Amino acid sequence: MNDEARLETLEIKCAHLETALESLSDVVYRQQQALDKSLAMGRALAARVDELDSRGTGRSAEDLSLIHI
Repeated sequence: MNDEARLETLEIKCAHLETALESLSDVVYRQQQALDKSLAMGRALAARVDELDSRGTGRSAEDLSLIHI
């Protein structure tokens, strides 16, 4: 294989890797958004459990081992 063919092969591989990297980056970004939303929902639920529970037993959600964030 001559140098030109090797260079072309490397350029093609690099282009494919750049496309794959961009795709993976998009996936990671969407997963981080979903994780952030889930964590916020978990915190809101824990706060609501604490609020409701304080009317009853006076124990927090962590005391009840319901949510560990």
